[in-house]
Amino acid sequence: MKPDSIEQSKRQKSPKWRLIDGGVTAPDGYLAAGVSAGIKRKGLDLAVLFSSQPASAAAVFTLNQIQAAPVVLSRENLKISKGRARAVLINSGCANACTGKRGMQDSVLSIQCLASHLGVDSSRILVASTGVIGSFLPVPRVLKGIATAVSSLNSQGGTAAAQAIMTTDTREKAFAVEARIEGNTVRIGGIAKGAGMIHPNMATMLSAITTDARVAPGQLNKILRRVVERTFNCLTVDGDSSTNDTVFILANGASKAAVSDGRAAAFFEQGLEMLCEELAKSIARDGEGATKFVEVLVRGARDFDSARKVAKAIANSSLVKTALFGEEFNWGRILCAAGYSGVPFSPDRIALSLNGVPVYRDGSPVISTRKRAEKAMKAHDLLIEVDLSAGGRQARVWTCDLSHEYVDINGSYIT
Repeated sequence: MKPDSIEQSKRQKSPKWRLIDGGVTAPDGYLAAGVSAGIKRKGLDLAVLFSSQPASAAAVFTLNQIQAAPVVLSRENLKISKGRARAVLINSGCANACTGKRGMQDSVLSIQCLASHLGVDSSRILVASTGVIGSFLPVPRVLKGIATAVSSLNSQGGTAAAQAIMTTDTREKAFAVEARIEGNTVRIGGIAKGAGMIHPNMATMLSAITTDARVAPGQLNKILRRVVERTFNCLTVDGDSSTNDTVFILANGASKAAVSDGRAAAFFEQGLEMLCEELAKSIARDGEGATKFVEVLVRGARDFDSARKVAKAIANSSLVKTALFGEEFNWGRILCAAGYSGVPFSPDRIALSLNGVPVYRDGSPVISTRKRAEKAMKAHDLLIEVDLSAGGRQARVWTCDLSHEYVDINGSYIT
């Protein structure tokens, strides 16, 4: 399903879903913990999320041909369990990617350890890792950390879990939403990590989402994939798609609200999209070295994919991003990026504005607004709007600027 502008607007502005505190432990029936296992030099680095009752599960993974061991193992477990899970294990500080047979064995040992401590089958455990590619997990530390995390599981552990999955993130990313379905209060909670190597084609982006709604595995999978297309796949920091990108969702039915008919499913999807959009935006705001949060809105496209393609070309342009960092009124770079996106449009009909200030239209610059536009460039939050005048569809992409600090961070990432 490809969203049009009217449907997307309704989802984003739904008055019935509201933001609440709690992250992944906001929904009923979930416990979480974040501990220091010694995988990183300091700080929390291992998170466990547990559903007190069986849950439907779904996931979306990276499309990178090189995939980390936990990605392969989690995909296999979802097949074996037929879309069921009880727990999620995530570590930071080591991606466990490009680690061969040993890397897979290490992931298997980790989930077997967690399964033993929780008293569940290992096929009901999902696992993810983030950190340096090509490094092996310090398995003895991981196993000891798992035991500590299980003993620390609690209904307020969502924040610690969010902190434990961070790498170059400067702050945890956790949100939750709440509404009523079939007379029952339903909550959806989520955590995410990501600041660099962000360009999901579902970055190093990981997310774990929980809900106490009852949703069948097949339906949950379809809903998640549609929502990811409109949220996490509309996110880019630096154009690099990771070997470890993963989004998990568990639905344990503790609220007793069933998402079965079309109306309930559509409403649930609104809430999930609201949550995932908040998580995606928080990643863009926390982009490595970022000084600006940028939303690129492309209107007037023939379809959603075309609009997103143009928006991503602009958002991924190093020249656009460096101009935004320097607060330079070099809007020609934006049109240039749109022009090489591969999407056909008429150059004489395209319109461009920055934070609501018209900059270009009818094939010519808008001279009278230059001073206002230059002032708008100094804002922390920037909205780049492009109207292709070629149709009735739109897409939003979230990104950030490109600063000196991004180079500093990634020039010494290992050391």
